[in-house]
Amino acid sequence: MPERKLKDFKARKKEHEMTKDQAKSQHDKGKLTVWERLDLLLDKDSFLEFDEFVESQRTEYNMQEKKKARDGVVTGVGRIDGKKVCVYAQDFTFMGGSMGEAHTRKIARIISLALQLGCPVVGLLDSGGARIQEGVSGLDGGGEIFRLNTRASGVIPQISVILGPCAGIAVYSPALTDFIIVTEKTGNLFITGPEVIKAVTGEELTFDQLGGAQVHGEKSGVAHFQAKDEKMALLMMKKLLSYLPQNNLEPAPELETKDTPDRKSEVESIIPGDAKQVYDVHEVLNEVLDRKSFFEVMAGYAQNAVVGFGRLNNHVVGVVANNPQVLAGCLDINSSDKIARFVRFCDAFNIPLINFVDVTGYLPGKEQEHAGIIRHGAKILFAYSEATVPKISLVMRKAYGGAYIALVSKDMGYDKVLAWPTAEIAVMGAEGAVNILHRKEIAENKKVREKKIEEYQDTFLNPYIAASQGKVDLVIEFSDTRRALINLVEALATKREKLPAKKHANIPL
Repeated sequence: MPERKLKDFKARKKEHEMTKDQAKSQHDKGKLTVWERLDLLLDKDSFLEFDEFVESQRTEYNMQEKKKARDGVVTGVGRIDGKKVCVYAQDFTFMGGSMGEAHTRKIARIISLALQLGCPVVGLLDSGGARIQEGVSGLDGGGEIFRLNTRASGVIPQISVILGPCAGIAVYSPALTDFIIVTEKTGNLFITGPEVIKAVTGEELTFDQLGGAQVHGEKSGVAHFQAKDEKMALLMMKKLLSYLPQNNLEPAPELETKDTPDRKSEVESIIPGDAKQVYDVHEVLNEVLDRKSFFEVMAGYAQNAVVGFGRLNNHVVGVVANNPQVLAGCLDINSSDKIARFVRFCDAFNIPLINFVDVTGYLPGKEQEHAGIIRHGAKILFAYSEATVPKISLVMRKAYGGAYIALVSKDMGYDKVLAWPTAEIAVMGAEGAVNILHRKEIAENKKVREKKIEEYQDTFLNPYIAASQGKVDLVIEFSDTRRALINLVEALATKREKLPAKKHANIPL
């Protein structure tokens, strides 16, 4: 009897294996199989699969003849660089990875398990969307996934890797997760496909033009990372996890960067003597943070703002920086959304925030006003005001007006504010201020204008007035920047702050 049952078990397992033709169909599309992806992602021999024998129970449209164990998605627990993760990986070779009832319930169970275990959940997505043959049953399962994504938000890290099509209901789960990585050429996300769009609007688009990695990485802001291929996407995912805690109750991991805290910051040569000249803030970040530790998020989107993770003396920090090379570093609608989202993630997972500030204000113009810069700009104010993690702001050059309040003001809750001697903290720049303050004098004698600009610069455009009023804690030399920030991050590590009891806040959306 045991031998017969064991033989039956082995036969059933063999039926579950992917055929050579199925593997070839993936490879012909330029994609890896679900098992090749898991092998690349997880530590060797660490994967424990669950729900292998689950299959569709539907009979409509001859589903009883098409059904197969796993129902097009592999779920389980494994390890990445020794850290436990829950994972689900869709299998496009079975019904195009379509999401039926059994499929969606399996994904929901693994997300629920990740919540119970307090570990990240990673989704490898490759799906054409809802399984039409199963009608409303598959849709309800999608609703369960979305609810659990929302419950897990801010509790465990959630990462979605788009390795093929991600269409219809399949796109909304990634949109609810913390980070989305999309592969170029093979990965794409859209609600309605090119055929539907052509039928409705007459517009002809390829999958890539509609929802490819470049579209979502540079235009829509849906994707946080773009990868050249699947191997790079999975390596990016591993690197991202190296900065993240397992859950909201654990600290972010420390890694030995082999950099010294006493290394002098050679940033003085990066900042131009002329305040109107631009520079690349990435050079500043690479000089101040631990060597090669900066990992940028949403690098192709709203490039006037730079956000990402870095390390200072091996400690993980979240970085927000203005980039004068793009829009003079101004805050606009897209950069406001980008910053606010990143700040809220860092706050949820206890990652200290450091702002590198060089900003003249919010971007002016009818287009921005009519598109809702007030509503979007308020998201930054909300995110920083809500955040209880250590918040440090370094004024590198300009910090004017409302943008000063958003990114620097201690009354917004910043714990410590530093400034370089080049810092200009004021309501606005000299030229604009003089045009308002001395309008009549300038109208009578235009030569007065240059003199008044110089007077305003000497009087107001420095960090010392703010420092004298306690609004700047430290005015430091360029070379001391790294040491000062490390000292502050370590000093503020034990900070505790409680918010008023409430069900939840209402961020302007």
